[in-house]
Amino acid sequence: MMIAFSVTPLGVGEEVGAYVADAVRVVRESGLPNRTDAMFTTIEGNWDEVMDVVKRAVEAVEARAPRVSFILKADIRPGVTDGMTSKMETIERHLARG
Repeated sequence: MMIAFSVTPLGVGEEVGAYVADAVRVVRESGLPNRTDAMFTTIEGNWDEVMDVVKRAVEAVEARAPRVSFILKADIRPGVTDGMTSKMETIERHLARG
């Protein structure tokens, strides 16, 4: 299973990088495969693992922000591992063909 999520602190002003870093730190310390870009963090693992990480990431932001919003998108595909890499390899293969 892959989950892409974004955590946004509300009521803290325009500078949110430190809050988002708190969430990303939780993800990176989880040991699960993950990638962070400018908009989302994607993690891969089983249901309980990824949902636990999302919960803890939201709680990390919630500890310092008066309000938190988050977006979550899941790709539930039993038996698939390393989906983050294999999906991108498929796209790159198609791009290379022109």
